[in-house]
Amino acid sequence: MHFDLPTPDSDALAHSQQLAAHLRADILAQGGAVPFSRFMELALYAPGWGYYSAGASKFGAAGDFVTSPEIGSLFAATTANAVAPVLQQLGPQARLLELGGGSGAFAEVMLKRLQELDVLPQRYAILEPSADLRERQRERLQAALTPALFARVEWLDRPFDDDWDGVVFANEVLDALPTPRFLASDGEIYEETVELDAEGRFVRGAMPADVLLNASVRHIETYLERPFAHGYRSEVLPQLPYWIQAVAGGLQRGAMLFIDYGYPRSEFYQHDRIDGTLRAFYRHRMHNDVYLWPGLQDITASVDFTALAEAGTHAGFDLAGYSNQASFLLGNGITTLLEQAEEQADELARNRLRDQLKKLTLPTEMGERFQVMGFSREVDFSAAFLMGDLTWRL
Repeated sequence: MHFDLPTPDSDALAHSQQLAAHLRADILAQGGAVPFSRFMELALYAPGWGYYSAGASKFGAAGDFVTSPEIGSLFAATTANAVAPVLQQLGPQARLLELGGGSGAFAEVMLKRLQELDVLPQRYAILEPSADLRERQRERLQAALTPALFARVEWLDRPFDDDWDGVVFANEVLDALPTPRFLASDGEIYEETVELDAEGRFVRGAMPADVLLNASVRHIETYLERPFAHGYRSEVLPQLPYWIQAVAGGLQRGAMLFIDYGYPRSEFYQHDRIDGTLRAFYRHRMHNDVYLWPGLQDITASVDFTALAEAGTHAGFDLAGYSNQASFLLGNGITTLLEQAEEQADELARNRLRDQLKKLTLPTEMGERFQVMGFSREVDFSAAFLMGDLTWRL
């Protein structure tokens, strides 16, 4: 069934079996079924067992997927170019909040580039739920940054709860939010659940949608001007507006920047995408069995960028712009950074830099699959989206 996937070693399989047992116990404790979002939450974040909570490598060649910051320095340096004018407007008391710090690669390059541009934030905070990743980030940044620069870095358990000015940044965070799944059947909306069959295997089930999920799906149908067909399944994040408000916290002046793979709503819910966008990643291979090897594989869903635009504006922000990743990076000076880096590189390093540019911007790589959306409040963030604006597609 999964002949193209490498088999985990015995220790990894034992770890997965422990988490699977925990998941089964949770399902039984809830009467035999849990919402898919609950299954995804535990599979990714259960303390000590979940994919992002355990110690296995996630990013880069030794992990399961490669994010833009792991490819090289150009992505983070270009993003620094984009947010630098906002930090300049806010002044030296500004903060930068990164949601989910990955390996720490983004923070390392971002801080160094902001220092070059003379717009360092007073505080660079990383909101990272994984204790394991926090430690990896701390080790990397302490080794890579000067003591004065490292002193600006802190780790948070929750968003800032005081009034503050600054920038919120998230790369490939929204796709990892535990998402409810819905099923349209005979004109009614159901929530997809995870149940156990007679052999204890995880299987799909369904229960009537609650008021919030039902309203969210009906809102999408109104937007699309058509009901979902019988048997149509997909994902929706009713909690997204509350999540945006939570991560922004007391942000008074500043900007938010989100980068992820996804679509505007009309493309996300295409009539022929009848099973949604949910998938799993294991050792750089994508597949559809999200129940396979809990804790060893990433589970992810694409982002509805129309929903993100609605959530951000409802939270009191202006939509600063929306583009694909290629336009965003090209519009914020990635080719200039490439040329500057090439001047100090040997031929091998120059080839690697050019490969970075290709992976980040080509339509067949990350250039069009990844989308960028910015929000602003009492600052001008529009310059970051002067090239390739796609707000008309929302």
